[in-house]
Amino acid sequence: MNLSLLWIPVTLAAAAAQTGRNATQRRLTETIGTVGATQVRFLYGFPFALLSLTGVTLATAEDVPGPNTAFFAYVLAGALAQILATALMLSAMRERSFSVVTAYTKTEPVQVAVFGLLILGDPLTPAMAGAILIATAGVFLMSVKPGTKLTASGLRPVLFGIVSGAFFALAAIGFRGAILSLGEGTSLMRATTTLAWGLGLQTAILLAWLGLFDRKALLASFRAWRPSLGAGCLGALASQFWFLGFALTTAANVRTLALVEVLMAQAVSHRFLAQATTRREIAGMVLIVTGVGLLLMAHR
Repeated sequence: MNLSLLWIPVTLAAAAAQTGRNATQRRLTETIGTVGATQVRFLYGFPFALLSLTGVTLATAEDVPGPNTAFFAYVLAGALAQILATALMLSAMRERSFSVVTAYTKTEPVQVAVFGLLILGDPLTPAMAGAILIATAGVFLMSVKPGTKLTASGLRPVLFGIVSGAFFALAAIGFRGAILSLGEGTSLMRATTTLAWGLGLQTAILLAWLGLFDRKALLASFRAWRPSLGAGCLGALASQFWFLGFALTTAANVRTLALVEVLMAQAVSHRFLAQATTRREIAGMVLIVTGVGLLLMAHR
């Protein structure tokens, strides 16, 4: 395999693992609430990130790269941006349907491309920009039903959804910046080190927040430790692949290809929930596949 294209199977593996994690978290929401289920990905994912870092260290005999000022600034920015993005997304979902909010947040690849260019100097060719826009339009087409008025619940959920996508984009840029700033070590070691630091910071921040403002959700997540371990494991696995993708190519490439997660979620809904696929959804899938295909062709 051409190693320059290794980011493609890595990103597909990340999307698959994240689909499984989302399904697990959705079940946890019913027992420990939205906030409790959200922090599970960090709290129960952190130990698996440490195990992964230990495994990579033993397997490669590499030293764990030490953090520098730029690394700490990037990883902290990424950690905070991801927490804020999740909070804004959940706030929007309380006022609008899941599918519509998904359309707002999935503007992320477009914003990742812009932020990556401005902050990290990641390349963005016209072909890549076109592919990103086409794939994003596909997600929007799949998510928004005919006759839906996007501002039916006011402008706040619209604003929250789009800003949530912006923070998800900034999180991706922050983590990629952290990986690149380490300088030393293989892509795998730098990605795994960044993952451990990122999840560690997020765990500490959320434990402090929930301990002060929502102890009920925190205690509920401790009681539901068995299913939470599964969600944490899948979340850490997905993040491991996301971060490795960020180490291998631009965040815009990774997050655009990651839109196949929407197709995976659709397949899960069709298979297990017996939900029919509409013509509009099929058209959206075609656009996603077309956009992703054009993106891959741009890297040939």
